[in-house]
Amino acid sequence: MRITHTIWRRILGLLPGEIASNETGWLLSPHQHMPLLQQRRALMLVNRVRLFSLLFALLTPLWIVVDVMTLPSGLWQMLATMRVLATIAFVGLVLWCPQDGQLSGAYRGMTLLFAIPTLFYIGSHLLMTQYHLEGVSAAIGTGYAFLPFVLLAAFSIFPLTLIENLAFATPVLLAYAIAWALDWSVASWPSFGGEFWLLSLLASVSSLASISQLAFIIALVGQTIRDPLTTAFSRRSGIEMLELQLVNAERNQMPLAIAFIDLDHFKSINDAFGHAAGDKTLKQLVQKTLACMRRGDVLVRWGGEEFLLLMPNTDMIQARLALDRLRQQGLGLRPDGTPLTASIGLAERLADKCNHRRQLVEIADARMYQAKQQGRDRVVSD
Repeated sequence: MRITHTIWRRILGLLPGEIASNETGWLLSPHQHMPLLQQRRALMLVNRVRLFSLLFALLTPLWIVVDVMTLPSGLWQMLATMRVLATIAFVGLVLWCPQDGQLSGAYRGMTLLFAIPTLFYIGSHLLMTQYHLEGVSAAIGTGYAFLPFVLLAAFSIFPLTLIENLAFATPVLLAYAIAWALDWSVASWPSFGGEFWLLSLLASVSSLASISQLAFIIALVGQTIRDPLTTAFSRRSGIEMLELQLVNAERNQMPLAIAFIDLDHFKSINDAFGHAAGDKTLKQLVQKTLACMRRGDVLVRWGGEEFLLLMPNTDMIQARLALDRLRQQGLGLRPDGTPLTASIGLAERLADKCNHRRQLVEIADARMYQAKQQGRDRVVSD
């Protein structure tokens, strides 16, 4: 993994520390991306799909004037019809492309964005082969052959993983090959081979630029959503992630547990040993908690010595067992060598019949205060 991380860093021009070694796989496949990154990337992809669709919707019909002035009447009329249909499709994509923060919607938008001009390319290529064009008409007709090059170059502005680049670029390359195959009787195979190689090279360069964008987005998101002291998620990003997880849990009718963790007598650490010792204690708590968390759990620094632990697909009993394991493992040591303890309030959306983020946090917070009133160093779940 370290070798792979080094190779990726050198190829993409990343600086040390921009992407952690455990995040290298995020450049290959989207399946390991955290929900917050998925949401922000989905919104970014959709916005760029709508931007490109608007650009194509404006430019596609304008070229009809050029076709009318340079191409035979039968040809330009068919091309104009195709351009009008493509323009309508692009306008529809601008208006109805979903902005729900879901990658599935972003994928559909990108598929349509690249499918429309790809189909237009195949159709226009078949039409062009029925006419013998010369002079200016031939030059204009040749320009249609550059559409796949434009599409592949466009990938460079989308932050995509390697697998996503392959999934979207392959149909464009296949469409180019199909267009040539449909005209096999007059096709110049050496010319096709050279152009296809150039297209593949352009697709590779665009994919590299696309992955580089994704790498910097991962690094930027990582810097903005983390608490700089403890590396736990910040409160703002924690709120976003809790909202996302509540939506997913409600949609799939799954449990979602949250634990409100407050360190016991933390103020006395700062007073007796200084804030540096307090900071070290907080870092220690986070390290111990992260080591005990399952994949998919999220630890948020809510404020000061308060933390929120989000546990998706976890009911009240499972969450209680997980917290018991955490407490048995130990939360670390105070500066004087005594065990570090915490008062923990536990809430779960199904058990507490609550699907509202603020109310669910308030329930866990209230139970945390009950834990303190009952003598601290315990978990209260009802």
